[in-house]
Amino acid sequence: MPQHDELPIPDYDHLQTGALVSRIRTLDATGLQTLLTYEKAHANRIQVVQAMQHRLTSVKAGDQPSGGDPAAPAADDPVAVSAGSKVSEATSGPPVNPPSQGDPTNPAQPR
Repeated sequence: MPQHDELPIPDYDHLQTGALVSRIRTLDATGLQTLLTYEKAHANRIQVVQAMQHRLTSVKAGDQPSGGDPAAPAADDPVAVSAGSKVSEATSGPPVNPPSQGDPTNPAQPR
């Protein structure tokens, strides 16, 4: 039985089903079998098990793993998405100076 630290995908237990299904395409038959054994012994999510079994069958039939990195952050990972470029003096917008008597473009405010 594989341990959590021995899995080919880091933070496997915390990934959503969609992210797992896309990441298993990067694994070879050994990695898939390791994850399948772990999944069946722990969460046993039917959608994940079926996807892994289907992919394992495809790989054994001759399909090659994709060239992606299973450790790379997913596109829908909120930590990876929010880790964009930092705002600097060169990239910040102009200062905002609201008028003292309200916003002239907003009719609900006095002018």
